[in-house]
Amino acid sequence: MVRASRLLSLLLLLQTRGRMTAPELAAELEVSVRTVYRDVEALSAAGVPVYADRGPAGGYQLLDGYRTRLNGLTAEEASSLFLAGLPGPAAELGLADVVATAELKLLAALPPEPRSHAARMRERFLLDVPSWYRSGDDVPYLGEVAEAVWDQRPIHITYRRWGQKEVDRVVHPYGLVLKGGSWYLVAAPPGGSPRTYRVARVLTLETLPGHFQPPEGFELATFWAGYAKEFRERMYTAECVVKLAPGRGELLAYTLGRDVVEAALAAAGEPDPEGWLTLTLPVESITHARWLLLRMGADVEVLEPPELRALMREAVAELHKLYG
Repeated sequence: MVRASRLLSLLLLLQTRGRMTAPELAAELEVSVRTVYRDVEALSAAGVPVYADRGPAGGYQLLDGYRTRLNGLTAEEASSLFLAGLPGPAAELGLADVVATAELKLLAALPPEPRSHAARMRERFLLDVPSWYRSGDDVPYLGEVAEAVWDQRPIHITYRRWGQKEVDRVVHPYGLVLKGGSWYLVAAPPGGSPRTYRVARVLTLETLPGHFQPPEGFELATFWAGYAKEFRERMYTAECVVKLAPGRGELLAYTLGRDVVEAALAAAGEPDPEGWLTLTLPVESITHARWLLLRMGADVEVLEPPELRALMREAVAELHKLYG
């Protein structure tokens, strides 16, 4: 069963990508090059017209015009496709009808058992993108942005930056990212480096004549992963040391963010005799840390820096004056 699935994957790779070398196929399939050789021989023996080109630019490929008709989706594979179609984002992009039609066609093409499994998946699982207590952004220009991304057309935008400052930009839109219920445009000025723009802050948009080509080697997923890492590093500009009460790790993770707290807990030493842990936490700023840590009440004691401890003391005094 495992080999049959791998042979099918190899066939689909050649069908969708064209010529591929044995090392490239081995990397995609996570097997050895020798296994690729054996699998190609097995496909040839089964009548699949796969052949090899010799030389530095060589590799395996299918005979021109050969296409396989594959209706053998498993129930799990078919069901996963319906989880991939997010109705909310698709509607925002103007693709709700297209997605619905594609789902109907896929359901109609499936055998009875996978069709029933896929239908149950759609009935019983829902992906809701925005965070709690906030709705998604109002994005009136999302459709135009998406069309410019798809057609590789430059756009002229008026954009509201942080602090309400409005700027004009001519940019090449490389891609769109949906993060936490908000749409972000990855774009660059002609000849410049890519950056991100929150689509909800686009105030005006004009699609310009002509087309552009993204820089060679640009990959949206790779750029976004690097941007997200740099954003986190830029965001945490200060550090504080606190003592955490026993059993309050989950509450602190909810308050400050799971990644930050889990890293701090992993680096922490042994708890004191009362079970309190001493943690070093990155924070956006001292004033922001004051606001967040006050939510923890008496479950957290700030040890350092002294200015944050003083701010906490002032806040407690104000609360005592109000409620005391």
